[in-house]
Formats: sequence, C-alpha cells, structure tokens
Amino acid sequence: MNIDLSSQYWNPWLETLAPERLAELQLAKFRRALAWAYERSSFYRQMYQAAGLEPGDVKTWDDLRRVPKLDKTKLKQAQNEGPFPYGGVLCLPLSEVAEFRQTSGTTGQPVYQADSWADWEWWSECWSYILWAQGYRPSDRVFLPFGYNIFVAFWAGHYAAEKIGCEVVPGGVLDTTARLLKIQELRATAMMGTPTYLLNMAETCRTRLGLDPATLSIARITCAGEPGASIPATKARLEAAWGAKVFDHAGATEIGAWSYECAHQPGGLHVNEGMFLVEIEDLHTGQPITEPGRPGAMVITALDRRAQPCLRFDSKDIIEWDDRTCSCGRTYRLIRGGVLGRADDITKVKGVLLSPAAIEAVVRSFGELGDEYEVVVAREGDNERITLTVELKPGVGVDQGGLLARLKDELRLKTNLGYAIEVHDYGQLPRYEGKARRFKDLRKLH
Repeated sequence: MNIDLSSQYWNPWLETLAPERLAELQLAKFRRALAWAYERSSFYRQMYQAAGLEPGDVKTWDDLRRVPKLDKTKLKQAQNEGPFPYGGVLCLPLSEVAEFRQTSGTTGQPVYQADSWADWEWWSECWSYILWAQGYRPSDRVFLPFGYNIFVAFWAGHYAAEKIGCEVVPGGVLDTTARLLKIQELRATAMMGTPTYLLNMAETCRTRLGLDPATLSIARITCAGEPGASIPATKARLEAAWGAKVFDHAGATEIGAWSYECAHQPGGLHVNEGMFLVEIEDLHTGQPITEPGRPGAMVITALDRRAQPCLRFDSKDIIEWDDRTCSCGRTYRLIRGGVLGRADDITKVKGVLLSPAAIEAVVRSFGELGDEYEVVVAREGDNERITLTVELKPGVGVDQGGLLARLKDELRLKTNLGYAIEVHDYGQLPRYEGKARRFKDLRKLH
C-alpha cells in the first residue's frame, strides 16, 4: 500500500489509525528521514557509510536494525566540526535555523539543538497532542511557572497551548510567591512544571502565604522533566496538594515530546507513534523486545525533524511495553508506568541493581515525611553505604523510631538493600525549581 507523506504530521486521525496502517506509515517516514539525513548531513553519511549502509538498503522492519544507533556522545563529537555550533549533523543551511536550544549539560558538554521554523511547528504540534489528550481546551487559562531560557523545558508547551486556543500566562521572571499570587489573581485553571517544583510551590503556598493550594483554581497539571508524575505515590501527593488532576509526559531536547498520559490515565504513557518510532532493546544483549512486561532501553527516532534529525537515538531511558489498550480509543501503544528510570542512573550497590525511582516510590508513600529527601551512596573502606536523609512534616505527631523502622523495612522489601536513615528538621534539605538532584553517588568521585 502506498503511503502519502505530503501532509507530514498534520493528520487528525493519526491517534486512531489501525496498527498495521500505522506501522506502514512509520516505516515510510523512517525511510524518508534516513534518506534525508544521508543526503544532507556529513555526520550521518559518514556513520552510515562506515557501516556499509545506504538508504535504499532499508526496505523492511528487519532492515532497521542495520542502521547504526546515535547517542549523546556522538552528537557532542559532531559539534567539533563545522558549521559552528552544530557540526555535521546539521541538514539545513544556518540561515534556516530559527530556534536554538541545548541540553542541561549535567553530564558535561551540552548538546546544541538546531530547529528550523518548520521543526518548531512540529514541536508545538507534538505538544498539542499532549495537551488535548489531557483535557486542555480553549477555555483554559494556562500558567507557566518556569524560567524561560536556553533549555527547551516548557517552551513548546507554551506555544502548543496557544495553538489549541488556550490563554497563556508566562511566569518566567516571577519568584515562587509571586507566581502563586498571580495564579490566585487570574484564576488560572492549568499549569505545567516538574514534579519537584510543583511540590515546592505547594509547600510555599502553605508556609509563606497561609493558603491551601487545593483552594486555588488549578484543575489540571502537566508534568515533565522527571519520572515523578508516573510514580503513583508522587502523583497522589501532587493531586492531593493541588486538588487537581496530574498528568505525565516524557520528552527530551534531542528527541522531542514523544509520549503523553491521556485523561483516562491508564497507568502508563501513550507513545506518539505518528511522529516517533520507539524500539526497546534488552539491556544486556541489545536484542529487540517486542513483548510486554520486559523493561529495556529505548531507541527512538523523531520521524519528522529536519534541521537536526534524530535517528535511532539511544536515549538511556528504561521503558517497557504494556499489553493493554487504553479506553480512550487511541491505538497508540502504551509504555507501562511511564519512564521507569535511566540506564545511566541505575547503579549496582552491594551487588544489587538500584534505581533512584524505586527509592522515590517508597519515600513518597509515607505521608508523615516531607516532599524532599536525599540519597547518598558512598564507599567506606571495603564497604558501600546508602544514606537516606528525610524530613518529617511539621505538626505531625509520630513515633519517629517506629516510622523509621517501617521505612527501612519497606526500602529493603522494594530495593533489596539496607539504608542508614537521617532525619533533618523540616526545610533544611534543598528545594529545586527545575530537575532535582536528590541521588548522589560519591563512589564515582574516587
């Protein structure tokens, strides 16, 4: 069957395409993206030629695995070539680059991301699917409490909200207290942020303004940047704090906004399969995982990005397919529990694999504890020690010894490891506006 790609991604029926039709569309789009990158990018062309691959060699789904994977290290290396600052990965003249973004650079040199205006329209279209699926409508007044800067953050969410007809209120230069007062003043109905900062906002609302954030007018919240909104205990805290429905989303600067939770909240995220191709590979063998219930590393392709394409990108995200279909009617597949963690975050302690998300799920399930905590893994001689620092909520009468014993037991049950637990006074741990840095592995410093 011939696939018409002339409309690119502007198709209102993408989310309900029959699976076999969707697969045909994805393969056709992948072949188009591969040919584009090969013809336009010296970086991609050299990588594919070194692998003995030409675009015409990819004809079937089985052929996809012949295409070399991309990763962050390769993108950084490509930036050392011309044209500055993007390097040989760029597929359009510099004069057609309309938007600059970069990754956070928490692992060293950031990746610079170039987008044409058509790419930026694509970004906002991806986000439009997210917001519409979560119930955003033209009647919403959306408050954006984030610092507008060189990170993509919620830039695309801003433009997508405008695109679907919402009223958008940017709160970039305001501090947390001023943002809360502006939400109250304008009766905003929705907002977006990281789970960490939204919990911080709720705490500030209670302690500095003497207001219960649940009495404000926020009805829906979209989270990104951290896996917290897909962790049931964290989602429950957010929803209780704000009296609002909380939705998750996953994306990345190099990739785009590739997944979203819909209003039916099926316990996972829809992959935006009309615009992205997601593969899951075994963490040890690299073999493809197609069956549900087996976590693996995500390899993803942005099917419509033109200035700086992203083909078979090793994202390091750990995900697994869900065997359920969503009652919302979308045929896009689900990943169970959202993004489960990152391959480079999962570390071995005392011979046991440990995921920071597993610790968060336990800590946030204890209502007596505050929203912030910190985990430090250190080496003491020949031994390894995990220290978990928590805060008790103020005004909560509790048997501290009994609480810590229950917390230790639950952590051992869920992570198979023992912890030294320290209790700090409420408010002593750091508060974050962006992505939190709660997990610190000091072994890597020695």
